[in-house]
Amino acid sequence: MPEREITEPVDLCLPSGRLAPEAVGWTRRPLHRANLRGWGRTKRWEYWGVVTPDHVVGLVVSSLDYAGVLGIYVLDRASGVETVHDDVVPLARGVELPERCGVGGVQASGASTAFVFDQDHERTTIRATAPDLTLDLTVAVVPGQDSLGVVVPWSDRLFQYTVKDLARPVTGRLTLAGTTYDVPAGESWAVLDHGRGRWPYSMTWNWAAGSAAGRGIQLGGRWTAGTATTENAVLVDGRLHKIGEELAWEYDREDWLRPWRIRGERVEATFHPFHERVARTSLVVLAGETHQCFGHFTGWAATDDGERVDLAGLVGWAEEARNRW
Repeated sequence: MPEREITEPVDLCLPSGRLAPEAVGWTRRPLHRANLRGWGRTKRWEYWGVVTPDHVVGLVVSSLDYAGVLGIYVLDRASGVETVHDDVVPLARGVELPERCGVGGVQASGASTAFVFDQDHERTTIRATAPDLTLDLTVAVVPGQDSLGVVVPWSDRLFQYTVKDLARPVTGRLTLAGTTYDVPAGESWAVLDHGRGRWPYSMTWNWAAGSAAGRGIQLGGRWTAGTATTENAVLVDGRLHKIGEELAWEYDREDWLRPWRIRGERVEATFHPFHERVARTSLVVLAGETHQCFGHFTGWAATDDGERVDLAGLVGWAEEARNRW
């Protein structure tokens, strides 16, 4: 489907709080200001996914208006042991999230967790703590490397702005139960999911992301169906190639560790999981279930000029999330 590339800064919302028509499209770098208004359906979050040779890390800082949902997840890839710390903060008190992606600070704390993300044009520094866990990371901004920004319009009242920033080099340290692990340069990759919008109460989505040096794959499904936009792209040597089609996702909900297949005219990707993470939430108005698998990609995706890019060597995740929020 045809999708408009936005090349100049734009506000996400009109003064009324409704979606600005000129904000609908996609970008190669963050250009939207999320000037959201209203309460109750507004969602804001920063999610960082990090894959190292030894660990997988997931960090979420979110405000859902009536609650702040915070989380730290660490997987030991060798043993399969998971470390999970989650907090819910009533009315999202103290959760700070900026209007623009990649600029300013993110701060939040709960009963067991605390987060500080400092962002500028050269790097993001991440500090997160929980009982027996400290994470100190530096995520570099690669000069000239594209990210994918997309506005998904369900209506002029319900819409989402997302930035998926792939293949960000990361270094630092993880201290877990008294043992410190290095996050080695050149072998560790971070992906940012920056989200701002106003959502329907019930929604299901698929998301897959894989990274390597200067390369990445970003694939989404279900939540964009029937809108004017998709969130599919392949990153090659730092250049983003937008894939404007809804893709077919095939996976086994009885056996999540079987290969996933994601297909379209420009994508033939197979995802091979090595671990499944299951996250469930049930808090009256807030409920959800996510199956997030970590693994490797094979197959290909086509660039704008039709070149088929080999996806072998990309490491990341694929997931299904079902939320009532």
